[in-house]
Amino acid sequence: MSYELIALTMFVSMLMLLATGQRVFGMIGFVGATAALLLWGDGGSNMAFAGAGKLESWYALVTVPMFILMGYVLAESGIAGDLYRMFHVWMGGIRGGLALGTIGLMVMISVINGLSIAGMAIGATIALPELLRRGYDKLMVTGVVQAGSTLGILIPPSVVLVLYAMIARQPVDQLWLAGIFPGLLLAGLFMIYIAGRCWLQPHLGPALPKEERNIPMREKLKLLWVGIVPLLVFGLMIGLFVTGITSLVESSAVGAAAACLAALLKGKMNKALIESTFRKTLDVTCMFMWIILAALCFGAVFDGLGAVNAVKSLFLEKLGLEPWEVLILMQLSFLVMGMFLDDTAMLVIVAPLYIPLVRVLGFDLIWYGVLYTITCQIAYITPPFGYNLFLMRTMAPPGITMRDIYHSIYPFVVVMVIALALVMIFPEIALYLPQLYRGQ
Repeated sequence: MSYELIALTMFVSMLMLLATGQRVFGMIGFVGATAALLLWGDGGSNMAFAGAGKLESWYALVTVPMFILMGYVLAESGIAGDLYRMFHVWMGGIRGGLALGTIGLMVMISVINGLSIAGMAIGATIALPELLRRGYDKLMVTGVVQAGSTLGILIPPSVVLVLYAMIARQPVDQLWLAGIFPGLLLAGLFMIYIAGRCWLQPHLGPALPKEERNIPMREKLKLLWVGIVPLLVFGLMIGLFVTGITSLVESSAVGAAAACLAALLKGKMNKALIESTFRKTLDVTCMFMWIILAALCFGAVFDGLGAVNAVKSLFLEKLGLEPWEVLILMQLSFLVMGMFLDDTAMLVIVAPLYIPLVRVLGFDLIWYGVLYTITCQIAYITPPFGYNLFLMRTMAPPGITMRDIYHSIYPFVVVMVIALALVMIFPEIALYLPQLYRGQ
């Protein structure tokens, strides 16, 4: 059996095992370790243990639990609810103002928690009921929450970009910087769509009555300070890192400590909060560790078989495709997989093949990390089985049907495809800050 056929057998076996519904990292690691054992004997089976050694030696992995802890502390201490109250007061007086404020809330949640599910949970439980009560169109606001929540995996400190950095061997700081402008671009395009739609159809997003906006300036300023707190935590963490005062790991510890201090000053740091946030942090961190270990094991076998060069030969020489055409096909495959899998599962499945292939094709891996993340965002809300669609169905208030959830996301999918195309056509959107930071 040729190495190309072995690689294909591994890939198909992995997909078939994933269809059983078992843990993603277990199935991928099992295929990698079994293939190594069958191909190279007892020595080959040590690849999994070698991967574990690499995992333990990656000091930067300490950042993962720190950032997750920071996000959970800020989210569960009530700061997220205060943030929405701030946007409610300051933006409720314009058409669609609360929907625009919800996008602003999602940006802020993204800054304090690098996971999509955090924005979805807060948006569905805090923002969505309030928007519906204020007479906003349910299709539009359901789409706002779903699309806005995806910003969490792009805007730093994105945990997904940390995972990509570990697997692709790319600097985390470069990827975070690369995600800032595309994330803000996406949020800005969402806001332009919402503002334009509500201007043309005022009934979709009515302004708050004047009496509800008649709030003393002192209270408004107090709420504005609430919104500054997460930015101060983020600014302190990133500022110390970018200026070279602290390392990435030290900055993550500063962020976690600052989040705990903010919760303490708010009077929310109690035993229940500590137990809850630490338990959730441990759960998510262990999941990421196992995923990276599985990816290392599978990727080592794949590299050993020369599968990347075989795929390159197939696309460029036998099929005669251009590098850009191959890249577009790769992004389309992410969209299809995203209908069934979450972002980490998608990355682990294709990382052994796609990341080396991107390098061979001559594309920048930092830029591609942003493209991958935006594509994951689109896949999250693409029917029939987008990950966020079913999260919304679970968390949405009564009256929001699955049909409403499906219909609500189409305009936002178009907006996200436009953003993806802009970043592909103009790589500088993603690469300007990393190049500036490197002094290029």
